Amino acid sequence: MAIDNNNPLEQENNPDRNGSNGEANTTGTRRRKKPRRDGKGSNTQANNPKTSKSTGSKTRRGGKENQALATQASGNTAAVDPNLMLGGSAEDAAAYAEGGIKAIGDQRIIPFMKLEKPMALLSLLMVIGSIIAIAVNGLNLGLDFTGGVSADVRYEQPAEQADVVNALADNGFDDAVVQYLGTRQELLVRLPPQSDNVDGLNASLSKALALPNNNVEISNVNIIGSQVGNEIYLNSVMALALALACMLGYVALRFQFKLALGAVLSLFHDAIVTIGIFALFGFPFDLTVLAAILALIGYSINDTIVVYDRIRENFRRVRGITPRQTIDLSLTETLRRTIMTISTVLLVVIAMLFLGGDGLFWFSAALFIGLLAGTYSSTYIASSIPLRMGLSRDDFIVKVKPEFEEEIVTFNDPKMYEQD
Repeated sequence: MAIDNNNPLEQENNPDRNGSNGEANTTGTRRRKKPRRDGKGSNTQANNPKTSKSTGSKTRRGGKENQALATQASGNTAAVDPNLMLGGSAEDAAAYAEGGIKAIGDQRIIPFMKLEKPMALLSLLMVIGSIIAIAVNGLNLGLDFTGGVSADVRYEQPAEQADVVNALADNGFDDAVVQYLGTRQELLVRLPPQSDNVDGLNASLSKALALPNNNVEISNVNIIGSQVGNEIYLNSVMALALALACMLGYVALRFQFKLALGAVLSLFHDAIVTIGIFALFGFPFDLTVLAAILALIGYSINDTIVVYDRIRENFRRVRGITPRQTIDLSLTETLRRTIMTISTVLLVVIAMLFLGGDGLFWFSAALFIGLLAGTYSSTYIASSIPLRMGLSRDDFIVKVKPEFEEEIVTFNDPKMYEQD
């Protein structure tokens, strides 16, 4: 017992199991009742008054800087919950046990939603302008929609597309479209509507397609009527509408209806702006451009789904911030992925635009325009519309139905209190 009484360090480092040091701890050292949240430091720092004082001052300074950074990035000084920093509530403890709470004060958040109203006005003007251009100028429909003549041509030696187009123009066949079919010797030639005399058309084409020192053979000639072209045009419009409807149903079932409506409106924005630019400048609109728009819808919905998944995750896990700040946080976290994705896709599209030839030129041009519009719409339109519709954390929390709640039943038997 004499050793225990004369060893204050052992008494100080070995407190009573009931949580108090008793009267033996007379050094006045303040002990930590809870473990450190950041996991740093050791017991020696806690028991050393000088180290503990310096560490505490640094922690307080760091906490003030992080809280100031969060309020500065969000633009709302009352949005940060003190319990988020202290972690004292049972709700935050449960979220921490599930995978950790995202500390909004540890990173800089880009306030995307500050430009929500100007970008919404810009999008509205672009959509209205595109609709006016389509109504006034109309689309410069290609042969796939208007009908015409299609011919499969084979040369003995490789031929250049420009030489074939110039040869047809010199013989009176204007506005011809020439594409390669696998090799540079096999080509597909499409012409505007001509006479219905197939034999005379065959002879005229054979003469017009003849190149110096390069014999030509026409294997097949098809005449496409205007009725078939109109049917293809209507089927194309139905395909676009069906694609948008399927996207609406998928996002509504996978996430939430407010997000689904924002996603479909952003897809409509991308498609109508791309078509409007083609109508404004008179670019030819054929099946390759339609394929580009359908591919654009698939790419844009994929980018939007990535943003929506992060929004849902942050609404469930982050506490003490407003819905606007949650969307800003989600867009900031997915910004690097968005930049890397659009950069790699644009490299391929630009390569096709300049090196793909005439057959892929307008396909690449439509993709280039749509990719720029799709990246912009995934950031602002797809995120701002659900926010305006009142998107909140309650939309992503699974609530227990009343029929699954446990009912407490109390049974009182009067015979239990009777004595024999």
